[in-house]
Order: sequence, then C-alpha cells, then structure tokens
Amino acid sequence: MIRYLARRVAVMPLLLLGTASMVFVVSRATSGNPLVSIVGARNLNNPVIVAAAKQRWGLDRSLPVQYGRFMINLLRGDLGTSFSTRRPVLRDLWDRLPATLELTIAALVLGSAVGILLGVLAARHRNRALDHGARAVGLLGSSLPAFWLGMLLLYLLYSRLGWVQGPNRLNARVRPPTRLTGFFTVDSLLHGQWSLLWQACMHLVLPATVLAWGVVGIVSRLVRASLLEELSSEYVRVARAMGLRERTVVATHALRNALLPTITIVAFAFAYLITNAVLVEKVFSWPGVGSYAVEAARQLDYPAVAGVTLLGGLAFLLTNLVSDIAYTMADPRIQLS
Repeated sequence: MIRYLARRVAVMPLLLLGTASMVFVVSRATSGNPLVSIVGARNLNNPVIVAAAKQRWGLDRSLPVQYGRFMINLLRGDLGTSFSTRRPVLRDLWDRLPATLELTIAALVLGSAVGILLGVLAARHRNRALDHGARAVGLLGSSLPAFWLGMLLLYLLYSRLGWVQGPNRLNARVRPPTRLTGFFTVDSLLHGQWSLLWQACMHLVLPATVLAWGVVGIVSRLVRASLLEELSSEYVRVARAMGLRERTVVATHALRNALLPTITIVAFAFAYLITNAVLVEKVFSWPGVGSYAVEAARQLDYPAVAGVTLLGGLAFLLTNLVSDIAYTMADPRIQLS
C-alpha cells in the first residue's frame, strides 16, 4: 500500500504540469483581449498605457518566453497575480476555497445519503410505485440544469414563500465569525455563536440541495442496479434460507457489496461538485471558487483561470486516489490481489 501511494503521489505533479500546459495553450488561443480587464476599454487606444500594461504583466514577450516563466513560477508554487483583483491567485483561492468546500461537502453528504436511501428503497420495492418514484427523482436530478433549478427554487421558496434564506452565505448586515477554518458553520460553532450557526445553515440549505440533486440521481440509480444484482446472488439466497430477516439480509450482506461501485462514484462526485459549483455559486451569489472562476473567464484573467483549473485537476486526482484507497478498505479481495 505504501509503495502504491508513493507511485500515485509521484505521478500527480506530472499530470498537473500537463494540465497547466493545456490551460496555457487554450487561454492564449482565445480571441479576447485581457488588456480590457487590465487597463479598461477607454485606455485601449492609449499606446503608452497599453505598452506599460503589457510590460508590467509580461504580455509583451513571446509565447515561448511567457510559457517558460509560467512553468518556472508554477514549480516554485507561484500561480501569479490576478489581472482583475491585483492579488496573488493563491491568496484569492485560499480566501474563497472554504466557501466552496462548505457548499460541496454539504451537497455531497446530502446527495449521497438521499441517493443511497432511494436506491435501497427502489431495489426492495422493484417495479412498484416507490421504485418508479425513486427512478423519476433520479432522472430529474440527472436531467435538470443546476442553474435553472436554482433560480426556480430561489424564486418559489425564497422570493414567493419565504421558507428559506436568500443568496450569499449570511444576511447582508451580519458580520461573519472570526476565521478559523473558513467554514461559517464550523467557525460559528467553535465560537459558540448559535444564532449565527443557524443562519449559516439556513443559507446553506438551498444551494446545497440544488447542487446535491445531480448526485442523488447518479447514486440512486447505481445503488438500485448494484443492489438488485446482489439480491439475486447465491449468498443472499443462502442467507434467506437460513431464516434471516429481509432487513438483515439487505443491510448486512447485500448492501455492503452493492456500495462498492458507489464509492468510486461518490469520490468523483466530490470533484464534480467542486467544478459544477460554478453556476450554482453564481445564482446564489456564493463567494466561492466557482464565482471567482466565472469572473476570471469573463475577463480573460490568465493567472486566475490557470489557478482554478489546476485546483479542479488536483481535486480529481486526490479524489481518485481516495476512492482507490477506500476500495481496498471496503473489499479485502483487492488487497490480496
């Protein structure tokens, strides 16, 4: 296991460098002009200001030179300075990442729990009304665009009915808790600010539900298919013949094996949620990495785009590694092989 982990970790930097190279090529191949966000549209006709801006940000050099500087800085752990915020990209990501992680973790836990529950109920009541209902929920979760669902629920549940809190992580006039982790729920809990904890949770409910809906659809269908296959296996028939209750057979024997494929899906869903949070964060004015990525792409902020892309690539690599480790822990046969 240690040798396996060492090999996987050793390959990660090479994959990230390859991702960074692709980001550099694609971003430079776009037809937009990043100088618009640097000097403003009014100053584009001023050659002195344009020349000074190109020299300041290294845009006056050839693409091979820019690529070389980009890779050297990347190897040093420097993602550069954002064109729009004028701050180091690492600092911007550090400030915004906790908001995205808080939303993503809440959506992953909610989506996985509901998806597994619906998958088990659908498998146990195959071809009945509950099975059809669970599959319909899964189909809607996989089909409905997250941004459309977010705007619809925001209009109905917040604007019209007032059942949930609105956009952002807290109300406008509420001061956030002193940062320890960057998670408003955790920080308010650690400081004993119970009213602030409640408000942070209420603001988290709607965007997390919207983001989790897609996970519910994927997980529920996979759990249903895997559990139906396990319930038809010989060891399940033996367990039933021994007089075990159906609930014990499903929960103790069949479900554990049926959840093995789900481990990989849930792990990849975490990375998927981080990258898919872009539109959800924009709809709910959530100050995370997703909204930062939208602004960076709109303004052709090369360093910020590269930083967000590398963060997403790192998330996929880490979740893939964690899923492989979880597989070996859940199935001893993989360790023996």
